[in-house]
Amino acid sequence: MAHLRSRRRLALAVPVVLSLTATLGFLPGAASAAPQRSAPAVSAADGPNLAYVVNTKTDHRTIGSVKKAIVGAGGTVVTTYDRIGVIVAHSADPEFGPRMRAVRGVQSAGATRTTPLTAAGTTDEGAADYLSAAEAAKVKAAATPGSEPLEADQWDLRAIGADKAAKIDPGSRKVTVAVIDTGVDDTHPDLAPNFSAKQSANCVGGVADTSEGAWRPYTAEDYHGTHVAGEIAAARNGIGVAGVAPGVKVSGIKVSDPDNGLFYPESVVCAFVFAADHGVEITNNSYYVDPWLYNCMDDPDQKAIVDAVNRAQQYATKKGTLHLASAGNSNHDLASDAIVDDSSPDDSTPVTRTIDPHECFDVPTQLPGVVTVSATGVQNLKSYYSTYGKGVIDIAAPGGDRLYQIPDTPSKNGRILSTMPNNQYGFLQGTSMASPHAAGVAALLKSEHPWASPAQLQALLKAQADNPGCPDSYDQDGNGTQDAICEGGRRVNGFYGFGIVNALKAVK
Repeated sequence: MAHLRSRRRLALAVPVVLSLTATLGFLPGAASAAPQRSAPAVSAADGPNLAYVVNTKTDHRTIGSVKKAIVGAGGTVVTTYDRIGVIVAHSADPEFGPRMRAVRGVQSAGATRTTPLTAAGTTDEGAADYLSAAEAAKVKAAATPGSEPLEADQWDLRAIGADKAAKIDPGSRKVTVAVIDTGVDDTHPDLAPNFSAKQSANCVGGVADTSEGAWRPYTAEDYHGTHVAGEIAAARNGIGVAGVAPGVKVSGIKVSDPDNGLFYPESVVCAFVFAADHGVEITNNSYYVDPWLYNCMDDPDQKAIVDAVNRAQQYATKKGTLHLASAGNSNHDLASDAIVDDSSPDDSTPVTRTIDPHECFDVPTQLPGVVTVSATGVQNLKSYYSTYGKGVIDIAAPGGDRLYQIPDTPSKNGRILSTMPNNQYGFLQGTSMASPHAAGVAALLKSEHPWASPAQLQALLKAQADNPGCPDSYDQDGNGTQDAICEGGRRVNGFYGFGIVNALKAVK
């Protein structure tokens, strides 16, 4: 599995958002005056067949002429998102990107991968730990009246008051959280009651497939999306676990490549647009867009990726959809001056590079308006792996910590227990798990305030959060060296943003 928010990183900050907004503001001016008709026709057999995003003005005349230029340059138009000016294309011409950037009306264009289309980027940290039958029996024996059979192991619900919140308001059926991920197993008995098939799809390749079951994971090993969905909305039905918002609906939009599990830009663009056009109120994004952990604006391919995904998420935001994203699992300080990235590109041979997180962006987490979530453990302390950064992290939520924050639960497992494919349950940790907890609280807030806009909903999220403030010391392994430096005060800081989400406050 490529890079779900378990093995990756993510973040948001006022300085970062301002920097990104300013940078993106220059993108329309990047179009060349070269006319479309000057693009020479070439054979599509000069190199590996790659996918591209070509970003244009949104008028039909420009889009039409650019599509003709794509064909004239030996490319193939896969799909067009007219309302945001994003065209997904394939070409085997190594010079296809530069050719497209010279076409009149094109504002940015670039390859979305560094290897051919033929032969993931999530943010969970480490392998899954499945709950055995014997362990499940032990947990069920510790169940209290009125709780779910496995809830005794869900320290995370109690940490944010979600168990008490469910008795007041479990969430509205009019609110849907879309899990943009590896797919969701809607046949799981804890997910089936709340699953919305009409708001689900397979967006791999950039075109939405809404046929029955297209949104389901390829195999049981593609468990990430199912686990995330359970954290958000597993039903309180006397079976297994409970979600943070057990009364809301959840949908699945699959974006992971079947060959390598990567989350390519064209698939994510499709997912944001699909969610917006199908009335989704909230999306959860526990991943980063492949193949670059950080997309640098001085690289034309990476700039085009930022542009395309940002257009899609902003389109959804304008239609009323709030996006939450995991901060990543690299223990990176996204407010620092430099970060070493040794994992990009992750679809071919990575090259070590030093990037400036104010000019190179983790997508979608550092895009304007996206809520960035860091991870905490049972002690309400930043998880050892969680990326952070003052002005970048918006809020924090339980993501688990198997090393330094061990709960007094039947399994004594510091990770997060949730649903897995094939009617199973398992533990995972990562900022991948933190983001859905925050998304669940956002869903509760949307249920209480149905007319709240994405910006208002984000403000409510920050207002109800509890901020523990920076710890006096963050020497997790006890070797005398600080493992991360928290900057800021009790109102807002680099570890927790505005604080750890509180489901009980959200419904009160």
